[in-house]
Amino acid sequence: MESPEDIFYLKQFVKQHPDNQMGWYLLGKQYSLAGKEGKANYCFIQAGEIYDAFEHESHPLAEHQLQIWKEWSRKQKNKRFARRSALVAIVLLGLVFSLPGGRDMNQEEAVSPPIAGTRETVSKVGVIFIPQKELRPVGYAWDGLISAGQSAPLKAIAAKLEEDKGWRNWTGSARIVMAVEAKQLESSEEDQADAEGSNGIRTDDGNEMEVTMFDSDTCNCIPAESSGIYKEYRDWQTKQELHWTVGSAVTQYKKLYGNWPSKLDDLVRPYPNNVLAGMKDGMREVFREVLERLKARERADKNGEKGTKASSGQDGSGNDNEAAAVSVIGTNGYMEPDWSKPLEIVVDKATHRLAVVQGNIIVRSYKVGLGADRTPEGSFYISEKVKNPNGSDNGTFGSRGMTLSNTLYAIHGTDEPESIGKDESLGCIRMGKADVEELYDLVPLGTPVIVKNGTLPSDSKPAAGRFKLEPKQDETNPVKVYEWLN
Repeated sequence: MESPEDIFYLKQFVKQHPDNQMGWYLLGKQYSLAGKEGKANYCFIQAGEIYDAFEHESHPLAEHQLQIWKEWSRKQKNKRFARRSALVAIVLLGLVFSLPGGRDMNQEEAVSPPIAGTRETVSKVGVIFIPQKELRPVGYAWDGLISAGQSAPLKAIAAKLEEDKGWRNWTGSARIVMAVEAKQLESSEEDQADAEGSNGIRTDDGNEMEVTMFDSDTCNCIPAESSGIYKEYRDWQTKQELHWTVGSAVTQYKKLYGNWPSKLDDLVRPYPNNVLAGMKDGMREVFREVLERLKARERADKNGEKGTKASSGQDGSGNDNEAAAVSVIGTNGYMEPDWSKPLEIVVDKATHRLAVVQGNIIVRSYKVGLGADRTPEGSFYISEKVKNPNGSDNGTFGSRGMTLSNTLYAIHGTDEPESIGKDESLGCIRMGKADVEELYDLVPLGTPVIVKNGTLPSDSKPAAGRFKLEPKQDETNPVKVYEWLN
């Protein structure tokens, strides 16, 4: 069925922007859905090249508009255009922002698809990342939101991350394109909005959707003031890092012990069962949310209910990172094809970099010291985490050590900081004090470690702040003398 709000909005839009062909095309689609073929045909003629592009042919009335209008309308009624949902038309409206040569459309005029859900069941703020080379950034964001369905956050931020060699840089400069927000209206507010002729789209549950554009290159408009949205984004990033660490810890615990942890304290135990290095404010709430989602995902996988996923980078390689569909909403409103993929460590011998990655996102990147051919390539995992190895925080191995697959190779600190970036070890991976301590807190016991040659960017911007957990347990091992290949 037609949506009166959609027709009303589009009529107002084409009145204000009579040269916007996409607006005419979408209004024509709405009239076609309503069975008003005469009005639809008029709009399609005004749409010109946009009609040609989406229908893959010229409109039959383009050359003889008034002469054959009535005859063509009679023949084409109820057979030319298949009825489509109003939601599809609203999604297509996103293309108005990114079509070259389009008329200006400011943020007050923009609309969004309905996002279902309640404030109790969905994230308040979520983020979807748009690939740098995506030609339809707004359409891409709509695809993700629509795929999310009832799991979509109440406020969705669409942003672009810096990219290099197929990797997305978490700590680099982010460019926020737009924000879509669902606002719950009380009955009195709904009446007032109706009286004032609101430009938003009203959903069945009483929400009104508002879109704000923040990137002039995308919307061909004067963008909104952005300091507030960037603060929201940075706050979300901080929370997301905690979700990644806790989610990785829960996943690795299941692999190590064969069952799910029942409480956060199961992850924060003394050496050698110190899956996590401590706790942080808000961590218990995050743990409950992550555990519930991972259990639900496991049940769905066992029942054969896996959702359609977009392609993503393979083994952290960054390949195929321009997937167009986003179908899974993870913790903290993170909209990615595989939000639950645990953190991994990638070491690049060519660039002397160690990176913590989630999919194709570089969460952290550090300069490290290696041992050239003495540092083996291959796949490992963190089999042990220990503080102050050999009883010292400034000795040969520094203040932190992480054994790789129960071998004599390890990631550890060093008392020779000048060796960072060089090949002076006997095979181990040396890190600076602040870096190895952050890494120790960020990744859990069991984290995969992949050592390659020539896979990471040679440089990365530092994070705005260090990730840090408050220690709650004894993680030292005074009875062992470590003899890693330093």
